[in-house]
Amino acid sequence: MKDYIRRILIAGIMLVCVSLLFLGGKSAKAESTNDWMWPAEGVITDTFGTRNGHHKGIDIAAEPGTPVHSVEQGTVAKSYYSDSYGNVVFIRHENQTETIYAHLQNRYVQEGQKVARGETIGTMGNTGDSSGVHLHFELHQKEWTYNKKNAIDPFVAFGDKEIGHAITVAGQPMNSIEHTYIVKQGDSLWSIAKKSGTSVEEIKAVNHLSHDEISLGQQLILPDELEDYTYIVQEGDMLTEISLKYNTTIDSLIQINRIDNQTIYPKQVLIIQKNK
Repeated sequence: MKDYIRRILIAGIMLVCVSLLFLGGKSAKAESTNDWMWPAEGVITDTFGTRNGHHKGIDIAAEPGTPVHSVEQGTVAKSYYSDSYGNVVFIRHENQTETIYAHLQNRYVQEGQKVARGETIGTMGNTGDSSGVHLHFELHQKEWTYNKKNAIDPFVAFGDKEIGHAITVAGQPMNSIEHTYIVKQGDSLWSIAKKSGTSVEEIKAVNHLSHDEISLGQQLILPDELEDYTYIVQEGDMLTEISLKYNTTIDSLIQINRIDNQTIYPKQVLIIQKNK
């Protein structure tokens, strides 16, 4: 009888230890990714563990060509086309994780390339084994494997969200949005900028517009309603020019965006903090 009770006590102690290790590991994963940015704007259409446990990532749906960003700085491990993932990019990060961006319409990066946090690595598409335009995003501890044994729920990094939740702007902390502007008949970016006391360039940057065309009923974020907003790096841009243009400092840009060696890349998304 005493031996039986001793075995029960040992089993109970082991169960408590294993539980504490599991909880501690999960907390560490969350802490190591708490500065990550969302990889794309859109609506969450599927979550981790669905389809009888076979869905090892999350799905974000938006319009074809929506920019897809690296959630954190890292190195491109793979960039290729597969029958299942379609156009896909694998990025390895310094915190011993690997992220996967699948079903892309276009890929802008190559294997071995260094990428910055927020850099545009491709655009959303419907390639490979896909039933509609979306980004399939996966997070793996250490590295991706064929059986996906290292897959982690991406919500550990981003926080729990439900299907139907809208990701407003990729990589941008939306600290204070008072209202948005709905495009009316006869509006142009120039007329909207003039009415709102901002510039066409700023409106294009925070709305990720690559051209000056807007459409009736389109919803625009006005940059003067944001405490922080974003800028998409153009070919030939330098931190000095960007800091002068937006009345900020190089040190602020480096700190907020965790830039190494003052190096920025075309199509990288920079968070610009407005002076208070």
